[in-house]
Amino acid sequence: MKPATFDYVVPRTVAEAVEALGDTGRKAQVLAGGQSLILEMHLQRIRPELVVDINRIPELDGMSVEGDELRVGALVRHAAFEEADAVPGPLGTLLSRAVVNIAHPPIRSRGTMAGSFGWAHPASEWCAIGVALDATVEVTGPDGARAIAAGDYFLGPYRTARRPQELITAVRLPLLGENTGVGFIEHRRTHFCFAQVAVAAALTVSDGVISDARIGLVNSADRPIRARAAERSLLGTEIGPLPAGPRLPDGHPFARAGRVAAQEDAEPVAEPYADVEYKRQAIAVLVGRTLRQATTDLRSRRAAHEGDRQ
Repeated sequence: MKPATFDYVVPRTVAEAVEALGDTGRKAQVLAGGQSLILEMHLQRIRPELVVDINRIPELDGMSVEGDELRVGALVRHAAFEEADAVPGPLGTLLSRAVVNIAHPPIRSRGTMAGSFGWAHPASEWCAIGVALDATVEVTGPDGARAIAAGDYFLGPYRTARRPQELITAVRLPLLGENTGVGFIEHRRTHFCFAQVAVAAALTVSDGVISDARIGLVNSADRPIRARAAERSLLGTEIGPLPAGPRLPDGHPFARAGRVAAQEDAEPVAEPYADVEYKRQAIAVLVGRTLRQATTDLRSRRAAHEGDRQ
């Protein structure tokens, strides 16, 4: 690594970390996993004057269920979510399906969910899930602690509502009920590329009718977004039997939701190998497939529950 010269501190408490970040006369960066930061420093696209390494703060290294939420500390690594039973209920299934799309095992063993929220890359899986589920980002700064709704947190590529002197201490995600099915599907050029498009979905069904729908879009705008128009198109809809083949008929509610997401919710940005129209088509297809996966997940969960009762 050949970065520009920087100072390095290793705080032992959140208070010490905030004190270091509070020196407003210096450009500071927080180091947790460092899977994005170190590369940018090596290329000297980021030249911090101070690096605050938070890896020796025990209070940040933990994950717990608190009421109806999962609280993920800032040092919890991606790999902690690879097993679906690491988190209760459908949320655990959703996180385990998403995490395998993050880079490769060495990255997942060091990178963190909170770090993804801090970096705010438009192709981040965690950030789109956070927006879809109305997650909360906990930050602490010189003026104390505050909570920021994920929908208000992301301002654009690498831009967030977190102030430079604030430290992300945790991300809180709502637990999902057993009548919710989840899905996550990603499309990318190669296994190690960022997602060209990905979709996270959570469907709640009561008496065969969709009562709640949450759809998060990855790399479909300049920030992670929630496909609210597509969600509204699903509310009150009867799912009915799924088609036997892999293709959804054009009139199926999941196919319609995909088209709505692509045309009304998404604001795709062209990139190499994926222009805007390509992305819109990919979004439409992936939304339909992900909703189908969520339905299959819910029906499998219910079948297993009925089997346990018998």
